[in-house]
This record gives sequence, C-alpha cells and structure tokens, in this order.
Amino acid sequence: MDAELKKALHLGLADALGFVLGAIAGWQLGLQLGFDFVNNPDWGGPQIFGLLLIVAGCGAGRWFFRSLLARITR
Repeated sequence: MDAELKKALHLGLADALGFVLGAIAGWQLGLQLGFDFVNNPDWGGPQIFGLLLIVAGCGAGRWFFRSLLARITR
C-alpha cells in the first residue's frame, strides 16, 4: 500500500472514530447533566446547551484521536 494512501486512511479513520465517539460522549454527558437534545422536541436553552455538548464532543474526540495517531506513528 502506498504511504500516502495509508496515511490518508489512518487520518480518515481517526477522524471518523473521533467524531462518532466524541459525539456519543458529549450526548451522554448532556444526558447526565439534564440537557437532552436528542430525545426532546422542544427548542430552548437546555436543548441548545445539549447540542453544544455534542458538537464539543465531536471536536474533542477528533483532537484526541488525531493526537493519539500522531503518537503512534512517530
């Protein structure tokens, strides 16, 4: 396998895992804190904060898996 293709595959996998697992972690944190965005049809402050936790989880998960990949591939 070409080195560039292998690097792109690793980065794509790290991004995908980071986004999905980070979003799930952010959603679960929101549930624990009482800010459920997914299962609530209303739009208010708590739901927006729950959405922000999910988005922050996506970013944090991506950052974590990218940094983990950088450590592994050194």
